[in-house]
Amino acid sequence: MIDAQKLAGLIQESHHIVALTGAGISTNAGIPDFRGPKGIYVTHQYDPEKTFDIEWFDTDPHYFFDFARDFLSTIDHMVPTQAHAFLAELEQQGRLRCVITQNIDGLHQKAGSKNVIELHGSFQQGHCRRCGYGYSCDELKRKILVEGIPHCDRCNGVIKPDIVLYGEPVRGMEEATSEARHADLFLAIGTSLTVYPAAMLPHFSGGPVVSINRGSAGKLAQGIESIERDIDEVFTEVRNALFYSS
Repeated sequence: MIDAQKLAGLIQESHHIVALTGAGISTNAGIPDFRGPKGIYVTHQYDPEKTFDIEWFDTDPHYFFDFARDFLSTIDHMVPTQAHAFLAELEQQGRLRCVITQNIDGLHQKAGSKNVIELHGSFQQGHCRRCGYGYSCDELKRKILVEGIPHCDRCNGVIKPDIVLYGEPVRGMEEATSEARHADLFLAIGTSLTVYPAAMLPHFSGGPVVSINRGSAGKLAQGIESIERDIDEVFTEVRNALFYSS
């Protein structure tokens, strides 16, 4: 087990930090972890099999767009957490090389991070499933909120946000793997490290790997240190140790 003080020391010694983030980094912003106690896999507010499966999307997309409308109306009011802000600050200092995220909430960019690899895509763009025509974030949001199921202006096909659904390959895995190999410190933040292929990334790290997650991250691989506490509290202590210690 490692503590915030030791993590601050590792960060201070590193120059090519890579962070992998999961839903746990955003729970303090008000976005429930899908698999957490208030997540959709527990509450059954949405049917996850029908909501996030590409075959179901192409058969009956209303399951996905019921979720998307609620998600988009919520995310606009969300503020990045202390952890999001800290990662953006590390990037600005030249210590953090990139953030690899499994999240689709866009909070890393909102916090100021520039180099973000979104393995599961985002709502920043969408494309028609029939003709492939692209739609911007603003156009996409307007169509989802107004039309319910958004249809293409050119061919009337269904527009799908660039979210990775079950049955689709993750995005940017090759780049993410390359970044992990060059890391002199790899931070796994708010992720259980059980969802593949993202869970493989820490194993490629050229430096130490530290998991920061509220509660247990499950059975961690040998050699991975862990801090099992509130993520924002940890990074507040790390930031204080880095910038305000005498």
